[in-house]
Amino acid sequence: MIVYSATKQQFLDVCDNNDIEEVILKHFKEATGKKVAASEIRSWQGSLTYMAKVLRDKDLPEDAGVAIELHIPQSMKRIDFLLTGHDQHQGKNAVLVELKQWSKASATSKDAIVKTALGGSHVETIHPSYQVWSYATLLEGFNEAVYDQGIKVHPCAYLHNYVSDGVINSAHYDAYTSKAPLFLKGPDELTKLRSFLKQHIYYGDNQDVLYELSSGKSRPSKALAEALTGLMEGKPEFVLIDDQKTVFESVLAAVAEASADAPKVLIIEGGPGTGKTVVAINLLVRLTALRLMSRYVSKNAAPRAVYEKKLVGTVKPTKFSSLFSGSGPIPISSLTFTTR
Repeated sequence: MIVYSATKQQFLDVCDNNDIEEVILKHFKEATGKKVAASEIRSWQGSLTYMAKVLRDKDLPEDAGVAIELHIPQSMKRIDFLLTGHDQHQGKNAVLVELKQWSKASATSKDAIVKTALGGSHVETIHPSYQVWSYATLLEGFNEAVYDQGIKVHPCAYLHNYVSDGVINSAHYDAYTSKAPLFLKGPDELTKLRSFLKQHIYYGDNQDVLYELSSGKSRPSKALAEALTGLMEGKPEFVLIDDQKTVFESVLAAVAEASADAPKVLIIEGGPGTGKTVVAINLLVRLTALRLMSRYVSKNAAPRAVYEKKLVGTVKPTKFSSLFSGSGPIPISSLTFTTR
């Protein structure tokens, strides 16, 4: 779902003749039926004005697609800003822009984590480059239009109030700023962001690529499914033993019988050490291999991280990280597993 979409020129016309935040607010309410916090409205006002400034470049095609607040299916995540079109070789491209109004942050020793002022407190949160890279990874792994129709996604982050200080752009975060370039305050940074956009958007698409992307079916890519299955090989800790295999096959049979009109819920009971988590991990891998949307969900982060590391081989975020999540709000269409 997209809250607002237009061509580049239409977006600029709206910015020139309207309060852009009020336009987005109207579309947001119509699309979601939800209220919006005042802080988010202020962020639209500030950040979208800067993006309009970035797009005022004659070399960026007037009919390039613009989207604001694209909701990623199977998640609660929203992409702030997208620009779509074709490169010089007619390849389909979508540039994802994470917008932040931050002016200050401090580094932490944790991977992809910074501290900044949010909601009146100084709190830990994820680095903007990691955030938008993770959104791109979701699209690459779970959006059929991306992996079947050849849409290339290019993430970046724009912190238009943040003067370079060697913190947010320190070498500690290179693993993510190299995947999702970070652009900060100032004319030189604005020029760099424009160059990044023009590198991928040379011809306009009149929102065609945007439509393909937003209407793409949510399904694990074959490449992701095969890679996940490969991770299970040679790991004896995930071999199903006795009743674990019986339960595993019972769940697969129930999945085969289930439908949108006749969903099924299975509760697997067992004490500590009976292998419920081993069953859940095996089901996550098998159902993903069947190209079904699935997710491992647990209330406690620590054991979830342990099993993700055992399967994937690293504690750092990977393209498989979206398959593991906490038990917060989850779209009902997701198939989930939990152990307790």
